[in-house]
Amino acid sequence: MIGEDVWSHFGMWWAVVAWIAIYGVFILFIPFYKKSQWKPAGTFAAFVVAFAIEMFGVPFSMYAIGWALGTQLPEGIFWGHTLQQYLGDAGSWIGALVSLAGAALVVMGWRSIHKNYWSKEAGRGRLVTGGIYSAIRHPQYAGFFLITLGMMIGWATLPLIGLYALLLFLYVRLAKREERDMENEFGEEYSMYRKRTKMFIPYVY
Repeated sequence: MIGEDVWSHFGMWWAVVAWIAIYGVFILFIPFYKKSQWKPAGTFAAFVVAFAIEMFGVPFSMYAIGWALGTQLPEGIFWGHTLQQYLGDAGSWIGALVSLAGAALVVMGWRSIHKNYWSKEAGRGRLVTGGIYSAIRHPQYAGFFLITLGMMIGWATLPLIGLYALLLFLYVRLAKREERDMENEFGEEYSMYRKRTKMFIPYVY
């Protein structure tokens, strides 16, 4: 049986709308005029919507698992507060901090690239290598990875795990495609920059 305290946060459709609005705003920090951004951005949006519905609306994953296995898995396995049973409230705080770190990467990356590359008024289309871009080449995409990972640390379900894997695949593929475009645009300057930085994680990848 599932306690009433577990069910208390379901059916809160106002929270579903609020969560989608809060996290969906990060899509505005990418160059959405590029068709190559549509699928990855759409996957990020689908993740946010699925998360909001699963957490505040209806626990579809729990129903699906119960139907498939004929039993209900306890909260914290593939639905509900994933780390709650292991870390208590600290699990939720860890997830929130990871998501905030991702949000900071998105904003910092947008600020540098918009000022120096995207903006037609202030920018001059030059290669951005300072600030956060001195450590990683795709801070905004890394930020999306952390935002969604932080959400799953606090609340993981089977659909979210699948969407997260798809999100990683699409943005890694997009990053590689953009790097080819940048190398065509900036030539040796970008090749040298690429050699001294990492794609998403400093000193790792």
